[in-house]
Formats: sequence, C-alpha cells, structure tokens
Amino acid sequence: MTGLRLDAVEVHLAGAPIVRDLTVDCPAGTFVGLLGPNGSGKSTALRTVYHALRPRAGAVLLDGVDLHRDLGPRATARQVAALTQDNAGEVHLRVRDIVATGRLPHQSSFSPASQNDRTVVTDALSAVGMTGQADRPFAGLSGGEKQRVLLARALAQQPRVLVLDEPTNHLDIGARLDLLDLVRSLGITVLAALHDLDLAAAYCDIVHVLADGELLAAGPPADVLTPELLRQVFKVAAHRTIHPITGRPHFAFAALTAPPAPRPAEPADHPSPGPAPASDTPLSSPPRLEGTP
Repeated sequence: MTGLRLDAVEVHLAGAPIVRDLTVDCPAGTFVGLLGPNGSGKSTALRTVYHALRPRAGAVLLDGVDLHRDLGPRATARQVAALTQDNAGEVHLRVRDIVATGRLPHQSSFSPASQNDRTVVTDALSAVGMTGQADRPFAGLSGGEKQRVLLARALAQQPRVLVLDEPTNHLDIGARLDLLDLVRSLGITVLAALHDLDLAAAYCDIVHVLADGELLAAGPPADVLTPELLRQVFKVAAHRTIHPITGRPHFAFAALTAPPAPRPAEPADHPSPGPAPASDTPLSSPPRLEGTP
C-alpha cells in the first residue's frame, strides 16, 4: 500500500500492554483520525510512527519500508514530522530559529544552513501565515500563533507524513478551524489523534476508534460514528445530525444517568401507624443510684 500503515502494532510500557494488535491504514494524501477516550492508546500509537517508541511487536510501514527496522530516527525525520502535546511553550528563540530546527534532519553535523534550507524555512513560514512574525520571540506569541510556528517547523522537515497529537488543545474555536484547514490544504498524509468528534467528522477521511488499546471500528466518519458506538466507547448519549455547512455528522451529547429508583408504594390495607398514645406511666424507671434516697 502507498502510504502509512501500522501493522499489528503492540506496545508495552512498564510491562503493561498499552496498544494491542493495532492495524491502521493511512493511504497517501488522506487525513486519518485516531479517536478514543483518555488512556485508549492514541498517543502511544502515534509515538511509534515518529520513533519516540519502538513497537514490541508489529511494524510501522511507509510505502512498505519498516521505519524501525530499515530506517533510523534521523532518516525517519526526513519522512515523518510530528506536532505533539509536549512541545515547549516558552522557548526563548525567534520564530525563524524555531522553524529552522526543522531542517536539522537534512543537514550534516556542524554544517551551516544552506540557501536551500533558508528558502524552505521562508516557504514554511509563508505557508502558515507567519512571515511577518519571523523575528518575534516565540515565547511572546498567542497559543494559536505558537501552533502555527510549530506546524511550520514540521513543514520545514518536508515530510511525507504529518503526525498530530491533539493539535487543537488549548486553542479557541477560530484557531482550531484555521489550523485544521491549513493542515488539510497541504495534501500530505496526516495521522491525528483528536478529542473533538465534530472536528474529526468534519476533517477526517477515515477514523479509527480505540478503546483500552484495541481497535473497535474504522471507516468514514459517517459510517463509524454512530450514537450506539459513541455510547459504548465514551459512555455518553449522542444525538447525531448533519451539519448544515459541512454536510458531515454533527453531535450533541448528554451524560448517561440512571433513572431514579421507584419509591415503593405503601400497602393500602396496612395504613401507617399514627403516633403512640400518651401515657402517664414511663416506659421504664430511671436507674437508682446507690446512696440516693
């Protein structure tokens, strides 16, 4: 298959299985989503693609080439770029310098940046709309601007595959849409872990739904993201409609709540007893203390 494939991948951390027998196909040029609750193995699976973790079993293949067996981390970084959750937020470098680090996999040790490197960095900044911010300190940018710069760094690697791990976390809705519109326009293979099911339905060609490290369902969002599956996986009641603008599935959610237990009815022929009748005789005499009259 042309594109990226996770083939029966298994990952253990601290001796415990986190991802089990996971197969994910990402045909070249498609936007593929990994969905699932926290702890389902999404981020762990992604880390095997960009060499942060090595699978215990299975293979990660790009056009049939095993990224772990046949390519090292540096060679993989020329093919695969990642925008992850743990990118540094307060790096004291200029925007241009951050983006330039994306050229490191293409440079030999201690060699200065070439004219081609500088051109690639300029083009990457232009692609994300940050040319005018190139000399600003990265730490002074907004959250959405930082994500654009980090995406530009990934683009400077000139990858064939872009891995996104919750790329819209901490962004407002406008910045989320801008970022995913930009990624979608690139035309490269994208594998993204997403929490927002509306965004996944709007942008993904294919989604894979995980739970407890295992694949439950895969296919186009309209086929996979049914109210029944969402109830099973996310433990919510889901109402699905069609978005009037995108024509894709759109969801409203409610918590699953158990109905209150019915109050038992009192038998009609055994009315509740009233208060006990008053009595002049105490039910029991108080104890007599020794030495009292």
